[in-house]
Amino acid sequence: MPGAEVIFVDDGSTDDTVAQLEAVRRDGILPDLRILGHDTVYGKSAGLRTGIEAARGEWVILMDGDGQDNPADFAAMLEMCRMAKGRAPLVVGVRTRRRDTMSRRLASRFANGLRRRLLDDGCPDTGASLKAFRRVDFLGLPQFEGLHRFLPSLMGRRGVPLACLSVDHRTRLHGSSKYTNLNRAIVGIRDILGVMWLNNRARIPKRVTER
Repeated sequence: MPGAEVIFVDDGSTDDTVAQLEAVRRDGILPDLRILGHDTVYGKSAGLRTGIEAARGEWVILMDGDGQDNPADFAAMLEMCRMAKGRAPLVVGVRTRRRDTMSRRLASRFANGLRRRLLDDGCPDTGASLKAFRRVDFLGLPQFEGLHRFLPSLMGRRGVPLACLSVDHRTRLHGSSKYTNLNRAIVGIRDILGVMWLNNRARIPKRVTER
């Protein structure tokens, strides 16, 4: 993708991830790779904001570093953004053939169903990291850990339309999940209640006129 920049955010890791990335850059595989690092662990949502604030382009595509996302889906996501009539959408990747354990898939199905029912955000799957949107639309959102799971609801209340795209989901190649089904459920329910409160308190004008 000509003109694109690749940004990796290291959220206080203690392994050799950064050393491997520096080797990738040094060897010319990704010579312009930008590597940003946190001094300690702040969480995925903080990492996203760090990367998006540093980005120079108008459009942003998110992906995790575990290898389950396929960069081949990038072109279709950006095309959906650019061809949209009216306001540019949030494009969410929907995993149709998940390469996870049965317990993980069942927990995710329950969480997605609960979130969709309570928030009415119209999104079948917010757990996939592959998402594309305008940088400015993200930076206008309130920051909290867990933000990344509620982008359809939070952007939707600001008038950003939702578009979904079936994406490839591969077997994890690197690392391991930091979540168990239990702690994911506890944190998820708390966060859903918080987003419900935030949405109910939001008063955002749909149209502003100047005279």
